[in-house]
Amino acid sequence: MRENTLKETSFLIRISENSRDVLPNYHDYGIVLEKITQLISAQTDISMKIYIDNENQEELWNVLEEDVAAGHAKLLSNIYDYVETGSITFKNSGAQQGFVIKPAINNSVYFYPDYHVAFVRLPIYQSYTDYERQFIFAENDQCLLAFIKYAYERQREMMNNSISVFTYTEDGVERTHEEITQQVSRDDVLLEEELKNEIYRSIDQFFNESGDFFKTYHIPYKRGILLYGHPGNGKTTLVKSIAGSVSAPVAYWQITEYTTSYSIKEVFSIVAKMAPMILVIEDIDSMPESARSVFLNTLDGATSKEGIFLIGTTNYPERIDPALMNRAGRFDRAYEIKNPNYDLRLQYLYSKKMDRFINETDMMYIAERTEKFSVAQLNELYTSAALQWHYEHSIDIENLIKNLETANKKARNQEWNMDDHSSKVGFGL
Repeated sequence: MRENTLKETSFLIRISENSRDVLPNYHDYGIVLEKITQLISAQTDISMKIYIDNENQEELWNVLEEDVAAGHAKLLSNIYDYVETGSITFKNSGAQQGFVIKPAINNSVYFYPDYHVAFVRLPIYQSYTDYERQFIFAENDQCLLAFIKYAYERQREMMNNSISVFTYTEDGVERTHEEITQQVSRDDVLLEEELKNEIYRSIDQFFNESGDFFKTYHIPYKRGILLYGHPGNGKTTLVKSIAGSVSAPVAYWQITEYTTSYSIKEVFSIVAKMAPMILVIEDIDSMPESARSVFLNTLDGATSKEGIFLIGTTNYPERIDPALMNRAGRFDRAYEIKNPNYDLRLQYLYSKKMDRFINETDMMYIAERTEKFSVAQLNELYTSAALQWHYEHSIDIENLIKNLETANKKARNQEWNMDDHSSKVGFGL
């Protein structure tokens, strides 16, 4: 038995000295923890302390889940015999798609031999409610700090070629990882060359050599840009190309009417621990009035954005709170993502290899006739043309363009013909 390196801890109340009749609730809780502690000591020959994570570091548990699958964390035992020991999940991204069975993190004791730490997510059963608590065991403070450092490095590694997605739920901010299954290169982004170069140069310089440029010129190590413009012109594609071409983690957060002051603080607390990284805030114009002051104060904070490259997006810049742009340090630059010009439209058609079924003259005609089309609408035109060619071996270019123009006009005006009557889309009694 190895010598215990921990100082003997004095406790006023010990589970072994009190029966259930004396402390019924603590006894039910403590007896399980006592057995878990004895198990860890027996199987690892290490005496451990219990720690609480006041920072609610979901990263530690995300890493645990991945490490269990990779075999880096050892299962010492499940806890209750009639609580789940596995889980069914559906994986809809990456090479492996379909249902997979994973070992349960809940109701289990996992141990990291290299760090002398253990993790337990324990179901707690009380007469009035059932809930879960998360426990971290470690031989000493140094072991736990070494593991936390490893966990954040591992988290950054896991986030390569994926995007962390923050969603606000009634239980707080939920985080999921979405793999980038279809890589988007920078060449795939349809933007004017000067604008594209400026955006990418700003991003590359931010993450180059750990921000040495900012240190050299005494510039605060934080940056914010706003992308605005009509929907369908590649703001999301631009973000995907950034995620696939930088070595930093990328997180995506969509603002909704349910965004709260609490969720704002929680998201920035999470990303601050992962910095340097990119945080994309989608639909920033949707920020509820009740949360705007907290959001602005967070952007103004001395350390809240340290190491964070912030990208805000909006389809409706006129709805943006002027305070976001009228003060330095919030968003440094705003870039309009416009409908593609003639050269870009023609470039897009060639990139889709539309010349397989129409000639160059027709390609140029389409580029001329689609002046008000977004990239998404150009893509729909290409898809319709490909379908028509596939089934009819001919393409009525003029008719396809007119049909799309009519549909676009109806969508803009929210007018749809039903039973020969034109009416606004809405709700009525």
